Amino acid sequence: MNMKLGMIAWLAMGALAVACGSDENDDGAGGDGTTSTPGTTNPTTESPTTAGSGTGNASVTTTANPTTTSADTSGGDETADGPPPVYFDLGGIPDSPMFCTKGDGDVELSYIWIANSTQGTISKINTQTMIEEGRYQTRPDTTGSPSRTSVSLNANVAVANRNGGLTKFYANHDDCPDTNGNGVVNTSTDNQWLPWGTEECMAWHTPMAYASQRPVAWTQGEFDEVACATVNEKVWTAGSNGNAIEVLLVDGDTGIIEETIPIPGVSANFYGIYGAAVDSEGNFWGSQLSQGTLVHVNRQTLAIETWPMVASGYGMTVDADGYVWTCSGTAARFDPATETWQTVNAGGGGGCSADANGILWMASNPVKGVNNQTLVVEYSLPIPEYVHGVSIDFEGNVWGVSLFGTNAYRIDPATGTFDTFTGLTQPYSYSDMTGFALSNVGGGGAPSG
Repeated sequence: MNMKLGMIAWLAMGALAVACGSDENDDGAGGDGTTSTPGTTNPTTESPTTAGSGTGNASVTTTANPTTTSADTSGGDETADGPPPVYFDLGGIPDSPMFCTKGDGDVELSYIWIANSTQGTISKINTQTMIEEGRYQTRPDTTGSPSRTSVSLNANVAVANRNGGLTKFYANHDDCPDTNGNGVVNTSTDNQWLPWGTEECMAWHTPMAYASQRPVAWTQGEFDEVACATVNEKVWTAGSNGNAIEVLLVDGDTGIIEETIPIPGVSANFYGIYGAAVDSEGNFWGSQLSQGTLVHVNRQTLAIETWPMVASGYGMTVDADGYVWTCSGTAARFDPATETWQTVNAGGGGGCSADANGILWMASNPVKGVNNQTLVVEYSLPIPEYVHGVSIDFEGNVWGVSLFGTNAYRIDPATGTFDTFTGLTQPYSYSDMTGFALSNVGGGGAPSG
């Protein structure tokens, strides 16, 4: 097992490992990852290509030798690097006798959740074994067009349907109730999904009447040491009809909409709010696809702040230093403390996610890694096709999801080698698909040790 990447990720693993008691058919099987002998390449920046189809059980592995290249930046001064990360082996958790974990402190619920948009389903893929352990329908009529997924610190997922509606699924089968009383939990365990209403690992579905509903982002909740669980989790989403935008706060346990916040003065052009993430206090940050508006909603007061974006943004994220990023070909970094932007033309094209080592990873081909302090492109990792979504798993691997293809790639940033999962159905995911982004920003959900 790989060494973990820092104290923040380690704290979140305690929350993720919590458990004190113990339209179309998919044309691929559950998909095992494969690796071949690495070769060497000299990475070069390529323009994003139009998405192509995945090619079955691809097993190409590439080793990239990342080199540091200069990048143009604009804006004010850079902040100093933070303290060095703390490295550790998962055989034991250091200095943390109060930690609630299963025995050896290993991460037992490590999944990436990828939406199969045209199929109306999401896939639950084990990030360690690269085996699909479930596929779930996200709306009663299968035409919801799911895209963004967000994973809570309890490892459960919420998925937004672009055509309206939010749905939560449990990651741990022990949490799934036997609703029909037949003595077993009826749930998908591979790439075949159950008919609507029979999947017992679906926690709830909340219909929402929006023409466009893209973003979804969990809050951290609060860690209850007595219960050894993260409680009081909420989930943010946003929707638009016509030119009206609303941000909603939903109870994570019940799916009940607790708050509906209209966003005045922001045009809903290009699908309203397109991406969302939370900071260490669980506040909502939302961006737009066009060079529109960055929106902030305070979790406690529901007060709204907005700033003009300086570049278009397919994806967005918040990193461990509190910087808010919007990403397309240009990565734009917003500092909430100074309310200023800095940009780098990194040659990406889709989503982005920050790791525990201060690197912002941008979807493209090659996948780009940008230093979050210097804005220098430090990594350029080639893979077989353009990916539009990117996420980090709890082993520190970078995942890229193809655009309307069948593949997802698990990339080791230290070596540039990658494994390929195949068997998706026109995926379209670029969000916090693993829950690492939420844990990386810290906050109330992570227990202290």
